[in-house]
Amino acid sequence: MLFLLVFFIMITLQMIPDKGLNLQLPTSSEAQSLPRPHFTINIQKDGSVNVKGHHYDLDGLEKMLASDGDPGKTQITIAADKGVPFQDFIHVMDRCQKAGVSDIGIAAKSK
Repeated sequence: MLFLLVFFIMITLQMIPDKGLNLQLPTSSEAQSLPRPHFTINIQKDGSVNVKGHHYDLDGLEKMLASDGDPGKTQITIAADKGVPFQDFIHVMDRCQKAGVSDIGIAAKSK
C-alpha cells in the first residue's frame, strides 16, 4: 500500500509544470508530444534564460548542462516565447551543443 502511495506521489510531481513563467509559445500544425525532458530551458521575450526557476546567462547555462552527469544522455526542451529573436534561440542551442547535449526538443503549441 505504501508503495502505491509513493508511486502516485512521484508520478504526480512529474506532472507539475515549471511555475512562474508566462510564455506565449509559437504554434505548429506538426507539433508532437515529446518525452519528459531532464530540463526545460525557457527563453523570455527579453532574452533572459530560466531553468527550473533559476536565471542563467549563456556561460552559466553551458556550465550547468555540462556538469549534469552525462550530458550526452540529457534530454532538454527549449521553450522560447514567440517574440524571442531567432538569434537568441540559436545562441541557446549552441550552448547546449557545446555542453555536450544532443537531444534537444523545441516546444510549440498545436494549432
